[in-house]
Formats: sequence, structure tokens, C-alpha cells
Amino acid sequence: PPTPPPPGAPTARILFLTDLHWDRQYVPGSAAACPDPLCCRGAPRDGPGAAGFWGTYSKCDLPLHTIDALLAQLPNSTGHTGNGTSGFAAAYWTGDIPAHNVWQQSRGDQLRALRTVTALLHARLGGLRVFPAVGNHEATPVNAFPPPYVRGNRSATWLYDAMAEAWQDWLPPAALHTLRDGGSWLAQVWPGLRLVSLNMNFCSQANFWLLINATDPAGQLQWLMGVLADAERDAPAPCPQVHIIGHIPPAHCLRSWSWNYYRIVNRFEGTIAAQFFGHTHLDEFELFYDEETLSRPVSIAFVAPSVTTYINLNPGDRVYEVAGSYPGSSHAVLDHETFILNLTEANAAPPGTAPPWQRLYSAREAYGLPTAFPADWDLLVRRMQDDEQLFQRFWFHLHKGHPPREPCGSPCKAALLCALRTGRAADPALCRSLRPALPFPRVQELWHQWRLC
Repeated sequence: PPTPPPPGAPTARILFLTDLHWDRQYVPGSAAACPDPLCCRGAPRDGPGAAGFWGTYSKCDLPLHTIDALLAQLPNSTGHTGNGTSGFAAAYWTGDIPAHNVWQQSRGDQLRALRTVTALLHARLGGLRVFPAVGNHEATPVNAFPPPYVRGNRSATWLYDAMAEAWQDWLPPAALHTLRDGGSWLAQVWPGLRLVSLNMNFCSQANFWLLINATDPAGQLQWLMGVLADAERDAPAPCPQVHIIGHIPPAHCLRSWSWNYYRIVNRFEGTIAAQFFGHTHLDEFELFYDEETLSRPVSIAFVAPSVTTYINLNPGDRVYEVAGSYPGSSHAVLDHETFILNLTEANAAPPGTAPPWQRLYSAREAYGLPTAFPADWDLLVRRMQDDEQLFQRFWFHLHKGHPPREPCGSPCKAALLCALRTGRAADPALCRSLRPALPFPRVQELWHQWRLC
């Protein structure tokens, strides 16, 4: 198990951005409610129900000026960094750049979104190194990622080549090569820490190309095992040295892929220091347990909240504090903080006022965690079973400070706690220790109702 850093050991702060969903047709004052899957677009209107300048609690994405405001305030926000963007050791960015108007998008639209947002990150973050992952909305049609052996116009080469060109200042040549081939890559964050970026679209339940092969369609899991075996061989024990980032969390994947990934995490629990994902737009996590007893927590996949408001959320971002670079470092997550823009306050401010981003909470402080290791999060799930006040605090944070009007009753709570323990798809055994009052098929129905992305 990981151990806390010794007193005085260096720590590092990692900026984490996911699901930006820039809508270049967002119009302040337009209709916030509409029959389409995406609103806050079209002509401005008078009266109530109009889209706010900074964003809207509705099925709307974000204007570019809100994303820019998030990045612009980082150097001045003592809550985020303490001393500007130089206070971050790196940034992890796990995809979903375009908006949710998927029925209107062309390859040109997707490339424009990729280049525009990448340029904005370069401009606002300066020399900070950004490590990206591929989201499911980067393709058109959405979720359509053919395996690498598909060639010609039907392939995803148009996207991967554009990403390699846009991200060449951030990634080494070897990483750019594998990015062009299938969207995944390996790079060094700092001495002693390697980062694997997985293209989780090759596990996606919505990627119809995987009807050809759902087990390991791009050979990505086989490649991951080789990367982890190399890291295990090269590191002095016990010295975890790999972070994994990706867009879609493992439990949202196709069952065969998800269960194989779970086995890999079990095999390399001493090498994988942390996992980071996005996609759901909510603030949650997925626990991994030893396969023999399903009782000993061996890893955790952190699922960070989205930058976008879609649906009915505040804009948000995440900062992870991890053990830094020193001999014997665990490189494990020590704490994380979530920051939001309260849209009610921001849209009510006088025009021209910089939006007031604020720290919503820190994990260890809010939940009383002695550390932020997998065993602490496992205990938190068990504590929330019987501590309703603690659970409601988690529910509030899950939705970035803007929970649904409908409260989370007993069925909802049972399904959510089960989801937090379920790091692999469709496994009722992971929920049994919680004594759920619902049959597992009903739990799965509730899960699918929450999945919007």
C-alpha cells in the first residue's frame, strides 16, 4: 500500500481539465430551453429563460470566453496555485473539446475546435506542459473511432494527424508516433514518473466499430501491459511510477475490455500510482479491489467534473496534489480540490466584471480522510451508507454545487454507492458488501439514466 510522504518531501500540483465542450454558436440571451439536444443558441430574446453571459443551468455548453476566463484567472487565483501557473507541475487534459450539437458537425468543425482550444491553452498556460487524451466527441460521427487497421477515408487518421500537429510542443516524438497510429501514447512527466494516455474510445459502448472486435480492438491493452512491465522492471521496489489518463472511465466500458483492464490494474497495482478520467461531467470515482476477495482496495480511478455546464451544472475544474519527485516517491494522489464558477453569482454581476471562480472543497477536508489512498475512499463509501449528512455532502459535490431539485432517495443512494465500488462493468459482486436493497438490474437501470455523455 502507498505510504504518506515523509515530512518535508516535495509535492506537486497537477491541473486537470476535462469536457470543455466549446459551443461556438452559444449566444448570451438566447433561449435556454429548446426542443433540440443542445440549447442557448440562436437569436437573443427578451424576458426570463434567456442564456446567461457566462453559462446557463440547462442543456447548454460553454462560450469560449468562459473557458478563457477559467484559464486567465489561474495566475491570479491563490485558491488554485498560490503562485500562478508556475505552481503547477503539469496539466492533464482528458478531451471532449467540441459541443453536443453532434448532428451538425463535420470534420472541419472538429478540427477547428481542436486547434482553437489548443491555441487558447498554449496562450493562457504559457510554458506549462499539457498532457492530453482523446475524448469521444472529437470524432464525427460522434463516438466513431475505427480500429487502426481500418485505412483510407473511413479511418481516424485525419483526427490523429491533426492532434499530433497541434500537440507537438507538449509530447515527445515517440508519443506523437503512437498518437498518430491509434490515439494513445507514453511520455515522462518528470524524472521517475511516466504517463500513459489511453484512447478509451476503443472500449466505448457507443463505438459501433467495436462490433468487429470488442476485446482489444486496437491492441491497446496489450501495449499497456508492455508499458507497465517495462516500468515495473525499471523501478526500484516499491516505487509506483505510472499515471494513467483517459476520457471514459473503465466501468463505463464494454464488459470484456473493462474486465481485462481490471485484471491489468490488479497485476500492476505496485506500478500504477494513479488513474484519472472524465466523461461523466460529475465528480466521482471508481474503486478497484483485489480479484481474489473483492475486498482489498488496490487502486482508484478518479473521475473529475467537467468544465462545461452540460447539463444543469456549474463550470468547474480540478487540481490534484500528488507526491512529488524524490527517491522512493509513491507519486500517489495526496488530495484534490475542485473549483467552480457559481453561475447565479457570475451572471448577476455587472457587465465586464471578471467572473469569481471559487474553491468548492478539498477532498480530505470535506470527507475527513486521513490520506487520499484507495483504502480511504473505500472507507468513505462505507461511512456514507450510514451517515446521511456525509452522503448529502458528497451528492452536493458530485454535481459541482448545483444538485438536482429532486433529492437522492434510497434507490438513488444505493445505485450511486454501488457505482463508486464498481471499477469494472456489470459486476454485481462488487456491490454485495454494501447490502443493496435493490436487485442489480435495477441498479444498472439507474446508472444508465445518469449517463448523458
